[in-house]
Amino acid sequence: MRSIRRAVRRAYRRTVDLSHPARSPLGSSVMNCVVYEDGVRQPGPRSVEQAVRRVRRSGRGFVWLGLHEPSEEEFGGIAELFELDPPVGRDAAHAHRRPKVESYGDTLLAVFKTCRYVEHTELTATSEVVDTGEILVLTGTDFVITVRRGPHGSLGPLREALEESPEQLAKGPSAVLHAVADRLVDDFLTVADALQDDVDHVEAVVFTEPATRRESGMIYQLKRELLELRRAVAPLDRPLHTLATAPLAPVAPDVRPYFRDVADHRTRVVEQIAAHDALLDSILQAHLAQLTVAQNEDMRRITAWAAIIAVPTMVCGVYGMNFDHMPELRWTYGYPLALGVIAVACFLIHRGFRRNGWL
Repeated sequence: MRSIRRAVRRAYRRTVDLSHPARSPLGSSVMNCVVYEDGVRQPGPRSVEQAVRRVRRSGRGFVWLGLHEPSEEEFGGIAELFELDPPVGRDAAHAHRRPKVESYGDTLLAVFKTCRYVEHTELTATSEVVDTGEILVLTGTDFVITVRRGPHGSLGPLREALEESPEQLAKGPSAVLHAVADRLVDDFLTVADALQDDVDHVEAVVFTEPATRRESGMIYQLKRELLELRRAVAPLDRPLHTLATAPLAPVAPDVRPYFRDVADHRTRVVEQIAAHDALLDSILQAHLAQLTVAQNEDMRRITAWAAIIAVPTMVCGVYGMNFDHMPELRWTYGYPLALGVIAVACFLIHRGFRRNGWL
């Protein structure tokens, strides 16, 4: 029945015009379109329609089509050209919030998050440290469609690396799917290693400089960026487990074990993120304790100076009541004596507070 449906759609499918970007439903979102046979890239520039026609006429190799942020109309043309089932086209035409793997018979849809470490000269409460995007991979018996959303995560270097290993590419579209997953998880490891420097910097600032509210903002910002990375990595557990163990038609049996290694790398990233987060929690608690201690020290200083100022306030208040009959009021040395008593009393109180560490 599936073959009959494909034949009917092929008979009634309109020709896709790729000759001019303004008329092409693919527009400018097509980054690359290559035919591979026995793991070797076939020469000659060709349109997507010609590449699909060649592979399906010969029954050998597969087409690797790379897209960047296609519109719904553009991807509709792609889905029609590759004869994708409507549910596959609808699911692949939109961005996703979480990584996932969905099987649609002979077609497999895999969604991965991309991560990039954003270089910065100084970590602040508003610094962007982790930038995320998305890569969607559609694999079938004779095609791989990669859809990249976001300014980073280019698959050009990955394509070149795979072309240097024809024996791996000869395993079919599932080899490309594994290579994409492996590269993205390696990028997660790179980002996690780079975040280690930021965590070390925050730790050094907290324990070497006087505590201020600025450090709290830095710590919270770094925890938010770690959360962004965790949202990209943590949900990969189930998709990678499915790719490594489930007998999915688009995944070749000899490629399936490779996903176990990718899952192990993903576990390392999760453990590293958890370690960073736990260390930041400890740093935050230590910083809050430092702020509390600093506030207590400020209160003690204020209290000590208030006690010292209370002495002249009391003496001046008593002699400022202007009673006629007061001791030493009309004495010649009364004024110097009062000043001397105030000075000696303030000195003794100040000395006592200094000994106790209040000043």
